[in-house]
Amino acid sequence: MSATPPGGARIHAPATRFTPPLTVEERRVVSFDGTDIAYHLVGEGPPILLANGLGGSWRAWTHQLRHFSDRYRFVSWDQRGLYRSGAPPDRGALDVPAQARDALAVLDAEGLDQVAIWGWSMGVQVALELWRRAPERIASIVLINGVAGKPWSTLANVPKVGLLAPYVLSTLRRMPLLVSSVTQRAVAFKGTPQWAMRLGLASRTLDVAIFEELAGSFGGLDMGIYVHTLEQIGEHDAHDVLPTVRVPLLMLAGGRDLMTPRSAAERIAREVPGAEMLVVPGGTHYLAVEYPELVSLRIERFLRDRGYPPRGESRRRSSRPPPFGGAR
Repeated sequence: MSATPPGGARIHAPATRFTPPLTVEERRVVSFDGTDIAYHLVGEGPPILLANGLGGSWRAWTHQLRHFSDRYRFVSWDQRGLYRSGAPPDRGALDVPAQARDALAVLDAEGLDQVAIWGWSMGVQVALELWRRAPERIASIVLINGVAGKPWSTLANVPKVGLLAPYVLSTLRRMPLLVSSVTQRAVAFKGTPQWAMRLGLASRTLDVAIFEELAGSFGGLDMGIYVHTLEQIGEHDAHDVLPTVRVPLLMLAGGRDLMTPRSAAERIAREVPGAEMLVVPGGTHYLAVEYPELVSLRIERFLRDRGYPPRGESRRRSSRPPPFGGAR
């Protein structure tokens, strides 16, 4: 296993009217099976590992990076075969356990013995799988818009939709050129964010600029790998892990999330001892870019209260009883 030395490529997220520019450093590591993994670093302080969703790279966390990067060190990686990471030698090695092993390769490359982990969407399953494999490496968990496993069974809260999903994905995987063509047309359409809001897939408070940036990144993806990864996510299940979690966990959910509904998030919060939960009634699957200030401030309180404070602050634990019972 090897990684690029310090001083790798630097990516600049532009300044806005209200925020300074964000400089993100890219490095690379060879994972357990020879897959070339791109990972990204920004900020200073206690380390936080970002487990991304298939809907975007580290850019999906832009608001949180701006809020926290003066006090925490963020590490993020691109899923194998997608965005800046290379495809695995075995094109079938796209399951959630492989994604978790990539995360461990990144931690080892950076010499990080223990981190907090934040997961969004698919990243929720990856975070829980990482706990299964290496609980000693995790100090704290924040999960946003996700399920513990078998996501198609809860899709839109309609179980019959989940029964069809594997067959649909299997068919789409066999026609990647068609999927790529349709995807490129969709992301090139300037009205995509507005249609997402009209259909209830995104809130009216959506950060349209970030959504368009995330959508635009789909244009260059290998759709065969993307769809196969979706298939693998559908087969993964980490519900058995939930009662074993013994570190502070915060679950954030959108009340209008059709992809990973509130009921699935509530199950995580209920089954993890001492878990905390916030439901944003108007939020959808893109909570972090719809209500970024609320999300960041709730996470900030959780980190301080539950023993993972920013650089320069001593650790303290809240005496508040856990909302769902169980041990802290």
